[in-house]
Amino acid sequence: MTSLNQDIKEKLVRLNVLEKIIVINVLVFVVGVIFKPFLAWLELPSEFSGFVFKPWTIITYSFVHYGFLHMALNMLWLYFLARMFLNLFSSKMALNIYFLGAIFGGILYLLFYEFLPKSQINVPLVGASASVRALLIFLCAYMPNKEVRVITFNIKLWYIGVAILAIDVLGLLGGNGGGSLAHLGGVFLGYFYAKQLTKGNDIGKGFEKFMDSIVNFFKFKKKSPLKTVHKNKSKVGGYTKADFNEFNNQKKIDVILDKISKSGYDSLTAEEKDFLFRAGK
Repeated sequence: MTSLNQDIKEKLVRLNVLEKIIVINVLVFVVGVIFKPFLAWLELPSEFSGFVFKPWTIITYSFVHYGFLHMALNMLWLYFLARMFLNLFSSKMALNIYFLGAIFGGILYLLFYEFLPKSQINVPLVGASASVRALLIFLCAYMPNKEVRVITFNIKLWYIGVAILAIDVLGLLGGNGGGSLAHLGGVFLGYFYAKQLTKGNDIGKGFEKFMDSIVNFFKFKKKSPLKTVHKNKSKVGGYTKADFNEFNNQKKIDVILDKISKSGYDSLTAEEKDFLFRAGK
């Protein structure tokens, strides 16, 4: 048993941050199957008066799925998006977009749910769709001309983004109008985040600091001596700028992506970020 537990722990450690989000979603689903009343504490109420007494639900609803197919489809999307997103950007940025997508989706739902045509009233919001939409639309807006393989043919990301937007707008008139509202909140967040990032503005930094402060509040670690780290900006991925400029475009992209994987997106210089953005186009 000890060996099995150790093996599970090692596998969990090796998962990337979005894969860990998938594991949490699956665990919540399993708990919900066994103890369904528990999930009521995680759902986002449709009325603001209900939300006031359960403010945490603006995030926790994105981990709740009642139907297996609903959960499985969201997690499949998240799995494939994780591979593409984390090859280019940092884990912290992935979490920023995931949680901000959920928050914006929840806000849009709370503000406009009462104005939708619907057959049922006071239906709480659940599902990771808004968060998944945020990550997907972020990629579609940041590198719209990048092609991805869909079954037997290639398609540009911006085509996928437009199709998703059209589906969600039409969905406002259907039986799951509240869900579509939340989806559009995620779409807006993903698009706005990407467009601001191309201008050099990471709008998730404030949220990231807020989350770090919460995490640090629960940490009780001994303070270690401060170390001064000097960044050598005259080099790109270990190469001199002269050598880097001699590489072809694909080699330059590989070097920058390798730098991101080792040090994160924030370690890039403005020049490197600009080159990566132009290459994505």
